[in-house]
Order: sequence, then structure tokens, then C-alpha cells
Amino acid sequence: MTRMPGAGRAGASFRSVVAMWNHRVASTPDAVAFLQRQPSGPWTPMTWHEANLRVRAIAAGLLARGLAAEDRVAIVAQTSVDWILADLGTLVAGGANTPVFPGETPDRVAAILADSRARWAFCDTDATVDRLLAVRDRLPHLDGLIVFDGRPRAEAGVVALHTLEDEGTAWLAAHPTALNAVRDALGPDRLATLLYTSGTMGEPKGVELTHDAWVYEAEAIDALGVVGPTDCQLLFLPLAHVFSKVMEVASIRLGIPTAVDGRADRLAQHLMEVRPTWLAGVPRVYERIRDRILDEASDRGRLARFALDQAIDLGARVREARRRGTRIPLSTQLAHAVAERTVFAPLRARLGGQLRFLVSGGAPLPLSVGRFFDALGIAICEGYGLTESAAASFVNTPDDVVLGTVGRPVPGCEVRIADDGEVLIRSRGVMRGYHGLPEATAEALDADGWLHTGDLGVLLPSGHLRITDRKKSILVLANGKKVAPSPIAQALVEASPLLAHASVHGDRRPYCVALLSLDPDSAAAWGAREGVALPADPTALATHPEVCDQIRLSVESVNRDLAGYEAVRRFAIVPEPFTQDNGLLTPTLKVRGRAVEARFRDVLDDLYGGSTPA
Repeated sequence: MTRMPGAGRAGASFRSVVAMWNHRVASTPDAVAFLQRQPSGPWTPMTWHEANLRVRAIAAGLLARGLAAEDRVAIVAQTSVDWILADLGTLVAGGANTPVFPGETPDRVAAILADSRARWAFCDTDATVDRLLAVRDRLPHLDGLIVFDGRPRAEAGVVALHTLEDEGTAWLAAHPTALNAVRDALGPDRLATLLYTSGTMGEPKGVELTHDAWVYEAEAIDALGVVGPTDCQLLFLPLAHVFSKVMEVASIRLGIPTAVDGRADRLAQHLMEVRPTWLAGVPRVYERIRDRILDEASDRGRLARFALDQAIDLGARVREARRRGTRIPLSTQLAHAVAERTVFAPLRARLGGQLRFLVSGGAPLPLSVGRFFDALGIAICEGYGLTESAAASFVNTPDDVVLGTVGRPVPGCEVRIADDGEVLIRSRGVMRGYHGLPEATAEALDADGWLHTGDLGVLLPSGHLRITDRKKSILVLANGKKVAPSPIAQALVEASPLLAHASVHGDRRPYCVALLSLDPDSAAAWGAREGVALPADPTALATHPEVCDQIRLSVESVNRDLAGYEAVRRFAIVPEPFTQDNGLLTPTLKVRGRAVEARFRDVLDDLYGGSTPA
């Protein structure tokens, strides 16, 4: 069993997130806390003092409506400043929030609100309100809805956010010490967030995260020393995900100005307007940026694409040599200086021109994507954590990036690798338990406080962790051989310019097969470059001979780097895309393997129906 201690389990600097928030407001009241994009105007700053006035009003409004200690308040909304204020207002009132992805199905939203026994739900728009009202009869504990940008409906128990704040301001005038009393009663072990897992390997479970878990995460990021109040963060990821929640509490601890807008389709525009120094995203976001740059080069002709590929290869080699401290020949230095001026600097300018680094989490980062941005001079710092560990448990730092790993443990996090390869972690960020599931809690948390992550990994001599796969996703073939499917699926997508997603199967079967989902936009771009007229119809596209041939070549190229028993012997291109709406992707765009297997059971059976390929 391999073990690496963390930096100790020192006591918290604050008793609660509320105490940390109050300290930030008192320390830098007039500094910019948030920037929010107006519908048809510029980004508007909000100071910590201004934010606190609204937070206190929201908290008082909830108290006036009867919110009690640890009562759950759901937030079903896109990422926005109002989302953060609602979150903080709930905590200042002594409640606990239950974030929900706004794109979840009504049934899943209803299940989460029912299991959490949420008393109130913040919603962003009338459309979200309508979705909740449609399942209101399944939510007997729900007292009402609070809408950020929509119309109040008294008969349905829907109140506008500004009305709640007005009520809170009036109530606070009559009860001036009420929020202080709530603050003083809050302790480190009080529930702050009931956050539901994405359900990649089964049904979502409610993870109970305490105030101390979030205080710890903020402290750990502070201790890394990589960001501070002179930075600017662009926050666009869904705040219903634990990854984004960490970015929120870190900004409070460190006083980082944060531009907040959840419209990911406007990311390119927002990068140019805000010019952040860092941001956090899931790998698919960075992959799309990379692909767009490569496609634009390809559109300019083969020579332009060749020149870009050569520059990227040069930049990656130089960056790696600098990290290792190896000598760089003068000719290489000169060539890199030319590439920096003609290629890298212009590309960085398109991303705002101020990015120092990027943070990646939520799913494995493809090596080629990390290498691409590294070549541009923008390191992607891949990290790792679970909802059950309040996210950040490991992370690469800008001056210590090892591609293919998730970095070293953050300060205060201990790690050990069990005999079967499972990663175990222990820190103050680890959950209190699964809500209402004592048996599942006992399975995940042992008596010594170690969280059994369910992930398999290897600790490198440098202390960096490499995740190899999910323990439960390991395929055991009919011959007893064990196969980790996730790296194979990732390699398949990386190998083909046509694929959006891949899912590898073979448990208790004689060999591995893959179900592949096309990316229509990438396929169209590939067809244009290759002079192939491709149909728009998904079914016709999935069976097009040249598409099938290209993907077959990609599968063969991946198989050459695999052991014989790991090779994908057969594959099927399914015309139905993997999306959140059809339940095949999580909100963070990870493939739900079991859902894919259930949806395409007949296709999988057909792949095993004929004779085994030679």
C-alpha cells in the first residue's frame, strides 16, 4: 500500500463560510467582488459591500418566511451573480443549499428536491419555474419558489427575488441582531451544502458537505499561492457542480474579482471583454477551443495547418525542456521566438491576452489538449476531486505541471493507494456522509476517515497522481482479463476528427467493443477538407462508407497501442448523439456508461452476434 501524507490537518481559520464571508466584506468592502454582464450593455462591477447588502437581505427574507437551521434551499438556475448571492444568503440565514443543474430532467429535479426535502427553490427564469410547478404535487415540503428574472405568481407561491430582498430589509430593521445570532450558532460541522452526484455509475446520492469542508478548500487554494486579489477570474461553469463551488469559496477567501456568466456559448466573447488571468473549465471546453483553432488553420489550406502543427510541436518541446531544465539549442530558441511572435502571441490575444493558466477538472484531460495549450504558453493545470471530497484534492500548479497526471495533493490532503489500486483520500473536505444512506456512507468512508474514491490510480515518485479508471467501470472479460475502458474511449475520440463520444464495453464478454457517437459539425468540417459530400441526416451520416472507413482507421490506430485483449474488435456508430437530454451524458459531459449500455443493448448484442474477427 502506497501512502503520501498531506501537510497536516490544521484547524480552520474560520468557523464557517459565513465567518469567512464577513471577514472578506470587512477587509475589502470597496474592492470589486463580482462583474456581471448586462443583457445589452457592459460588465457592471459589484463591490463586496454591495454584495453583502443583498446577501443579508436575502438571508433575512428567508428567515422572515420561517427558514430554520439546516433547512434546505434549492437553486435551479444558470450560473450568475444572483446564484452566488442566493447561495450565500441561504448560508447566512443558517440554511443549507441544494444546487441543481438547470438542464436536468423534471423527474430528476423532482427526485432531488424531494430527497433533500427542500423548503424553497431559487429559479432563474419563468421557464424554470414552469418546470418545477409541473412537478409541484410531488414536493409536499416545498413552501414556494423565488425567481431571479421572472414574474411573481402569488397563487402558485412564486415570489420575485427583489421582493424577497425588500421583505428581508424590512424584517432586518425590526430584528437588527438576528443574523448575528445565526452566525454565532454556526459551527464547522453544520451542513452547508447537500450536493447530488452526477450518477455516472448509478443513481445520484446526496453528499453532505459542511461549512468546514468549504473553508478548508478555500484555505488549501490560498496555501498553493498561485492566485490572489490582483487576478481576475471568469466563472462560467454550472455552479451546481462541486468544481465551480470551489471557485466561488476561493474567490471569497482570496478577494479575487470574478466575472460571472453561465452562457458558455459566449465564452469567446467574454474572454475578450473580461480578459481574465485564469479560469476553470471541463476538458471539453478546452478541446473545443483547440479544435476551432485547428479547423480555422485547415480552412486556410494544408500549408497553414502544417505550419501550425509544426509550431505547436516546437512550443510543446521547448516548454517541456524548460520545465526539466535541459539545454535548448540556439537554433530551437530562435525558431521558438519566431513562433512566439507569429503564432502563439496572436492566439493568446484571441483568448483575452492575459491568461496565466487554466484549470481543468470534472473529467480526464486529453494529453493532446494539454500539450496544445502548453505550447501556446498557457498551462492547463489538471486537478482531481470528487463531490464527496468537496472537489479539489489534487492539482497541478502552473510551475509544476506533469501532463497525464492530476497533480500533487493540495495542502492538508492525505492520500494512499490501496492494495487493489484504489485511491483513498482524507482531509477536512471529505463529506459528512450520504444523505439518508447510512450503508452507502459506511461503504465509502471507513472508521479512520479515509474516503474510498472508487477510482484507480498510481502515485508517481514525484508525488503526482495518475488516475487510470473507475474501479466499478473495470471490465472483466470472459477470459478473466481486466480492461480499463475509459482511457480506450478517450483515445478513440482523440484519434478521430469525427467523433464526439465513445463508450467501450465488454464485461463478461469475449472481447471489447465500442459504441461511437459522431460530432456532426466536426464531420462536416472534415468532409469539406477532404472533398467528401456528407449527408446531414444522422442515420445516413453514421452509415456513410467514407465516414465508416475513416473511423475504422482510427480504431485500428488506437488498437496498435493496446494489448491484444484490450483491442476494440468491433464497433458501431450510433446515429443518436450522447446528450444530457437523453440521459447519456452527465451535466459535466461525462458519458453515463450504464445508460449507454441500456439504451443500445440490441446494438451491443449484434456486435457479439457474429463470428469473432480475426
